[in-house]
Amino acid sequence: MSGTSSPEAVKKLLENMQGDLRGLSLECRKKFPPVKEAAESGIIKVKTIAARNTDILAALKENSSEVVQPFLMGCGTKEPKITQLCLAAIQRLMSHEVVSEAAAGNIINMLWQLMENSLEELKLLQTVLVLLTTNTVVHDEALSKAIVLCFRLHFTKDNITNNTAAATVRQVVTVVFERVVAEDERYKDTIEQPAAVQGNSNRRSVSTLKPCAKDAYMLFQDLCQLVNADAPYWLVGMTEMTRTFGLELLESVLNDFPQVFLQHQEFSFLLKERVCPLVIKLFSPNIKFRQGSSTSSSPAPVEKPYFPICMRLLRVVSVLIKQFYSLLVTECEIFLSLLVKFLDADKPQWLRAVAVESIHRLCVQPQLLRSFCQSYDMKQHSTKVFRDIVNALGSFIQSLFLVPSTGNTSVTPNQTGSNASGSTGSAQTNPGVLGMGGGATVLPAFEYRGTWIPILNVTVQGSAKATYLEMLDKVEPPTIPEGYAMSVAFHCLLDLVRGITTMIEGELGEAETVNQTMTETTSLPAQASERQDLQSVSDQSDKELVNRAVWEEMVNACWCGLLAALSLLLDASTDEAATENILKAELTMAALCGRLGLVTSRDAFITAICKGSLPPHYALTVLNSTTAALSSKSYSIQGQNVQMISPSSESHQQVVAVGQPLALQPQGTVMLTSKNIQCMRTLLNLAHCHGAVLGTSWQLHLVWILGLKPGVGGALKPGRAVEGPSTVLTTAVMTDLPVISNILSRLFESSQYLDDVSLHHLINALCSLSLEAMDMAYGNNKEPSLFAVAKLLETGLVNMHRIEILWRPLTGHLLEVCQHPNSRMREWGAEALTSLIKAGLTFSHDPPLSQNQRLQLLLLNPLKELSNISHPDIRIKQLECVLQILQSQGDSLGPGWPLVLGVMGAIRSDQGESLIRTAFQCLQLVVTDFLPTMPCTCLQIVVEVAGSFGLHNQELNISLTSIGLLWNISDYFFQRGEIIEKELNKEEAVLQKQAEEKGVVLNRPFHPAPPFDCLWLCLYAKLGELCVDPRPAVRKSAGQTLFSTIGAHGTLLQHSTWHTVIWKVLFHLLDRVRESSTTADKEKIESGGGNILIHHSRDTAEKQWAETWVLTLAGVARIFNTRRYLLQPLGDFSQAWDVLLDHIQSAALSKNNEVSLAALKSFQEILQIVSPVRDSEKPDTPPAINVSVPVVVGTTTATSLGRSFMRTDSIGERMGRYNGSELPVVTDEIEDLNLWWAAWNSWYRIGSESTKPPINFDKLTFIPSQPFLTALIQIFPALYQHIKTGFSMDDLQKLGVILHGAVSVPISSDASPFILPSYTEAVLTSLQEAVLTALDVLQKAICVGSENMQIMYPAIFDQLLAFVEFSCKPPQYGQLETKHIANAKYNQQLNYVPFAERSLEVVVDLYQKTACHKAVVNEKVLQNIIKTLRIPLSLKYSCPSESTWKLAVSSLLKVLSIGLPVARQHASSGKFDSMWPELANTFEDFLFTKSTPPDNLSIQEFQKNESIDVEVVQLISTEILPYANFIPKEFVGQIMTMLNKGSIHSQSSSFTEAEIDIRMREEFSKVCFETLLQFSFSNKVTTPQEGYISRMALSVLLKRSQDVLHRYIEDERLSGKCPLPRQQVTEIIFVLKAVSTLIDSLKKTQPENVDANTWAQVIALYPTLVECITCSSSEVCSALKEALVPFKDFMHPPASKVQNGES
Repeated sequence: MSGTSSPEAVKKLLENMQGDLRGLSLECRKKFPPVKEAAESGIIKVKTIAARNTDILAALKENSSEVVQPFLMGCGTKEPKITQLCLAAIQRLMSHEVVSEAAAGNIINMLWQLMENSLEELKLLQTVLVLLTTNTVVHDEALSKAIVLCFRLHFTKDNITNNTAAATVRQVVTVVFERVVAEDERYKDTIEQPAAVQGNSNRRSVSTLKPCAKDAYMLFQDLCQLVNADAPYWLVGMTEMTRTFGLELLESVLNDFPQVFLQHQEFSFLLKERVCPLVIKLFSPNIKFRQGSSTSSSPAPVEKPYFPICMRLLRVVSVLIKQFYSLLVTECEIFLSLLVKFLDADKPQWLRAVAVESIHRLCVQPQLLRSFCQSYDMKQHSTKVFRDIVNALGSFIQSLFLVPSTGNTSVTPNQTGSNASGSTGSAQTNPGVLGMGGGATVLPAFEYRGTWIPILNVTVQGSAKATYLEMLDKVEPPTIPEGYAMSVAFHCLLDLVRGITTMIEGELGEAETVNQTMTETTSLPAQASERQDLQSVSDQSDKELVNRAVWEEMVNACWCGLLAALSLLLDASTDEAATENILKAELTMAALCGRLGLVTSRDAFITAICKGSLPPHYALTVLNSTTAALSSKSYSIQGQNVQMISPSSESHQQVVAVGQPLALQPQGTVMLTSKNIQCMRTLLNLAHCHGAVLGTSWQLHLVWILGLKPGVGGALKPGRAVEGPSTVLTTAVMTDLPVISNILSRLFESSQYLDDVSLHHLINALCSLSLEAMDMAYGNNKEPSLFAVAKLLETGLVNMHRIEILWRPLTGHLLEVCQHPNSRMREWGAEALTSLIKAGLTFSHDPPLSQNQRLQLLLLNPLKELSNISHPDIRIKQLECVLQILQSQGDSLGPGWPLVLGVMGAIRSDQGESLIRTAFQCLQLVVTDFLPTMPCTCLQIVVEVAGSFGLHNQELNISLTSIGLLWNISDYFFQRGEIIEKELNKEEAVLQKQAEEKGVVLNRPFHPAPPFDCLWLCLYAKLGELCVDPRPAVRKSAGQTLFSTIGAHGTLLQHSTWHTVIWKVLFHLLDRVRESSTTADKEKIESGGGNILIHHSRDTAEKQWAETWVLTLAGVARIFNTRRYLLQPLGDFSQAWDVLLDHIQSAALSKNNEVSLAALKSFQEILQIVSPVRDSEKPDTPPAINVSVPVVVGTTTATSLGRSFMRTDSIGERMGRYNGSELPVVTDEIEDLNLWWAAWNSWYRIGSESTKPPINFDKLTFIPSQPFLTALIQIFPALYQHIKTGFSMDDLQKLGVILHGAVSVPISSDASPFILPSYTEAVLTSLQEAVLTALDVLQKAICVGSENMQIMYPAIFDQLLAFVEFSCKPPQYGQLETKHIANAKYNQQLNYVPFAERSLEVVVDLYQKTACHKAVVNEKVLQNIIKTLRIPLSLKYSCPSESTWKLAVSSLLKVLSIGLPVARQHASSGKFDSMWPELANTFEDFLFTKSTPPDNLSIQEFQKNESIDVEVVQLISTEILPYANFIPKEFVGQIMTMLNKGSIHSQSSSFTEAEIDIRMREEFSKVCFETLLQFSFSNKVTTPQEGYISRMALSVLLKRSQDVLHRYIEDERLSGKCPLPRQQVTEIIFVLKAVSTLIDSLKKTQPENVDANTWAQVIALYPTLVECITCSSSEVCSALKEALVPFKDFMHPPASKVQNGES
């Protein structure tokens, strides 16, 4: 007050008052004179007071009624401006506390009037407030009037006024109660009045109250009346009132001034008698109302709950319970029960929300909760209020999950509420993840059975900040966001737990410090808490015992409900923070129960956490089985069974680890979520921090640990992360799980201290547990429980020092596990087993394994047993184990090798690529590193295993590599042969002895052979099997390897063993290959698997097998060739030779060019074998291949015949090995011959079969290739060298057939460009060369041979002449037509001309050498030659090649020049009689050919040809006619006729005019004439008959000429200007030329030889010739000229005799 009472302030106040009064008088001077006067008198009054008094303020207060009066009058004017001025002045007075009680009463009355006139309402309120707050002068009636005034202003039509009035009312009510507090403070030192009687029912009993308290009492009582809609007692003049406002005022009073009610019994009485019944009454609509129930048909419809009232009532109730619980115990019980009811599912959402907010307000007050517990729960026959509250929260939470919560009916069930970004769609599909895209945040939420409830951030921990209880301005119930109620309820639970435990533990701590000091961290032994109880009972005060009872009751009352609700929330939680809070709550509860020694509840909480740490679907049975106590109880909440809260069916947790379920559980894989991991961490915390209170529930720990997955070595480990929406394998997983597994491992590690019997019990127990797990895992593919398997492994590992005693049961059971259909089960069984085996082998046993073979085999045996299991995953584990064993203990396996190798060998082709690959890796390791360390007896197994991999058809590379391994193995055998042989022989002796003792025969493959040879034979046999593998690449590789090994290392074998190699290995292989090749498929193979392209020469199975056949046959032949010195001494070499020839023959006759050709190469190879060296002095020199005739191999073009067949595989070296004592055995020459004749027969069979033409042709007819035939024929010369001594005519016949056949075979068109020379080149094909070479070899042999061989000459001539005919008449091949071939594939137009011509040359040569041979003469060879030559000669121009007839002519001339003398010589014998007509016909056909020369023949050519004709005539004139005496007459006659004909008829038709003179073969005619004439008129004519013939011929000629000339003259005359036909002109020209030639000839002849008659005929022509002079043709004229000129010789002067004669 010092501020208002200081002199300056007082001075200012006086000035202001005077100023106000002046202003008032000014305003009112016109309209309101009375007021003006009052104001002016007021000024004087104030001045007076100021002047007279020292305490001015006190004086003013005394006179305040007067001072105030002008202003009140001013207000009475109702003029706004004046009123405002007056109110301001009054307020200034009030604020300086210069208003007396009476003045105040006047002011209030004046304000009331203004209020009733609705003037200056805000100023009024302001004035009232200043009046009541500055001092306490206003009370009782005035006060009530002021309050009513404010209330009335609260209900005006103006919003601002209403709100201001409401605030003012609140402030005024507060002021009234503040006065009571101040009053009590003032009188607190005075003696308390005696307490009023409790049952005071007189509501007016306020007499005992002091003034302020009385006002307050009256005010509060009327507020209750008003809220109850009754008339007020004290607040007279109230017109209207709202319940909401009344309730707010009641609440604020109760909340702000609890001490007033607690200190004054009158007020307490009001609470009990008025407030509580009022509240209960107002609650009734809420209690009766059921959401969704149809309005009852009772006359009075149920009143609907009204949000503003209800919410305010709840606020009031909260205050009542919080502040006045001790006064209102019974009433609070009712209120609490109501609150619990409001949580029911059938109440409106908003009601449930505000109710849960109210409960939250209670939950943050642990002491209050404790009071509830003491007042209700611990009393008999009382409602268990505390328990109900907790259970109600649980049911409430559960109901939110069971009924999808909706804000109100209009909102979709999925509405995500205020925090969620409203994505309803995503909430359905993947609750909690909004928009899976980048940057999406996962909302914290609970999710259970498809109900998704977001967790909203509603309050700070430990404070109950309500949202809807504060919505005092809302009239309509608000929309509650989804998740709001849940979030509040969740916080209620957390705060409840936190509060209770903090409180109890605090009190416990105080109690315990008295008895015992202990640090927080040290965990006590399990019984410590009980011990401590015993110790301290004596010291504990009664209070302590009472407290303990309360604590236990509190825990017992709430644990069931808490557990149910927390378990459900834990299950539903998808938010790590929420989960953490729930777990913390469960943990603290468990710890608290533990400290209080409440075993059941403690175990229940631990069970719940355990359940949380196991994945969903791990139903309670897992835990119940261990805690029967729990399973028998089911905690009920208001009749609902907690067990219905089972784990969520579809948890959308982040899965961070995976494992197997327990034996008891039939479900599949266990997914550990991050939540499970959190639970585990909580359990561990529990164990670490509260171990002392765990007691019996340690076993629960072990049970949930069973759910974890055993890892390698039996330790537990987290499973692999499974990709979820945002999987993160939290660090927690990595850090926690090892700790968890350690706890468990320690238990099993201790098994090493058990005695043997106990150890067996432990193993048996684990086995039976495991069997249970196996039974559970049957028939489903979910994760099985692996606990037992892991622990068996662990137990085995820690007891390795005495492994023998438990090995059999242990591994026996694990082998069963390995056969289990469930893959996880199997996998871990195998993991355990292989780990044990590896550990067993590496363990340093005593004595060491190397000295304890029995133990080593015992340890390895289960590994072998695994081979009986067909599951590939087990086999992979088995093989990986083998690989590791090899890498770590490979050197020390010793007797264990057969087992280990057996495991690799047990892999079958159908077991998948990866398996085979792994096994093969092991084998490779063995072959590269361990062959020297293993016993030699195992080498055979290695060969078997390597071979079996070659046969696997899964992976070609493995097969090929395994063949490589076999090669490496063979090398190893070769290098260490002596050592291996020694060791094997030693072993053999032992076995032999054992077998004899038992009286059985020693049985092993290839028996009689020595053991080292058997090893080789096994290797060869394996390779042999691979040589007939279905895959071509494998066959090829195996074949090459087989022949290389036999070639390279065969010398190590005993001599007798070669018999087996030949018959059991090589021939057996050849048989199989032949069979496969002949039956192979001809279908085209598109590709070689994958994208490998196949060359067209290998694109059918048949072609691929052909390659194999080739390789095999060549290999065997090579061995026969290079190892002949070894093989021939064997008894049955000739049989072997026959078999080999048979194979060569069948291959050569196979319908495959590649095979057949290769067969011949092999044939060639074995024919080059030399007879063993006879010269014993030179064993070291390699035998040369002494075939006298070089075999023509190099000429074939397209094929690779050019390879040299002699291998450099040093035979010398081999021979060298046998020098000294073992000289090669010399075999009988006869036997040798038999071999060669066998070869000849084979060759003949091959030749005759392959060259025999097929019966009919179609597309697929097989025709042997040229290279094949060439090779075939090329074999003959070499072969002949060996059989020439016995080579007979028959054989020659056979040879001829084959040669003829071979040359006749057509060439396949696709090969022709390589083999066929073009027509222009006169080149022979290789085949033709070979044929001629063969004949050449023969004739040379005959030449030097004996007499009886020379009879073969004619046959050779026949053969050659047959070839000569090909020049004009190509050979027929079956029914293949020569010209236009039906089968276009074969090109019959092979150019046989060069071949025929070469043959002809050979014939001529040969004939020149052999013309006089008896056989040649006798067999009419010359006649045959002529007969053959007649063919081309008669064709002449029609010959396929012009060279042919020219060569034929020259050959004929050569042959005749040699043959005619011989023929004449033998004329008398008649051996040549038939030759002459043939010769005549030949001349005739040639000289007068029917063929016409080609049009394009040039003049020069024609003249050349004519000169050839002339040569022939000259031959006749020199070689034949002079010897006419020795020649048959008919022949001479034929010749004469022919010459005669030549002299006239030699003209050739169809020439152009320009050429006619040349084309008429004048030369030829001349020669003919001359010869004819010479012969006709020769003086050597022996018989007149001959002369007659020639003369006859002449006269015929002349007569003919006469006729032609006559006819020509006739025609010329008739034709006039027209030229004559061409032929006629030609004819006349020729006749004229003939005449001139004749005259020439006659002149040359001796005159005595010419008949006079002939002359006469010649001269008679003259006149006719003269007549021709008139002809028009110039050509005829020039010929005529030539014909007439010779007649000059007849122009003699006439002799008289002639004249006489004429006369």
